[in-house]
Amino acid sequence: MKLPIVAYGDPVLKKKAEDISKDYPELGQLIQNMFETMYSANGVGLAAPQVGLSIRLFVIDITDKEEPGLEDFKKVFINARILEETGTLWDFNEGCLSIPDIREDVKRLDTVKISYYDENWVHHEEVFQGLAARVIQHEYDHIEGKLFTDKLSPLRRAMIKSKLDAISRGAIKVSYKMKFPSSSKKR
Repeated sequence: MKLPIVAYGDPVLKKKAEDISKDYPELGQLIQNMFETMYSANGVGLAAPQVGLSIRLFVIDITDKEEPGLEDFKKVFINARILEETGTLWDFNEGCLSIPDIREDVKRLDTVKISYYDENWVHHEEVFQGLAARVIQHEYDHIEGKLFTDKLSPLRRAMIKSKLDAISRGAIKVSYKMKFPSSSKKR
């Protein structure tokens, strides 16, 4: 089932998410719904706060048959904790399903070490680099109550403020279901 994606301005996107337990109600169905929602919106990652749930869960699929290491990169991250971010800072033009039609260059370190549980409650502690690290950091920020726009300079944020306000009001057109905080409408 496709879930509505929460738009910029909703308080759930700025709240630090809570850990969940193995017996979280209908977790398997939620994960399946999150993947379906992400795919229908042409995303590569989706965090639970983006569907209105303040829990430490995100899904990623950056499978790329041409990219070494990403040939089959579809993962579920539960109760994730970034242990270390290292390497070189690099810019990448990021977007977000909760902030449609806005893309900005964001600096992030290129290597991340993360501890998490997968959908089968198997614990992992892994190191990811490059695009995988970036997508993980972006989705991880969501469960920490942060958005990529928080990483922009105050001047850049001021320059896109009217666009952000329009998103919050629902004064945009999107091809997927969204829930807007300043409006009672869902689209």
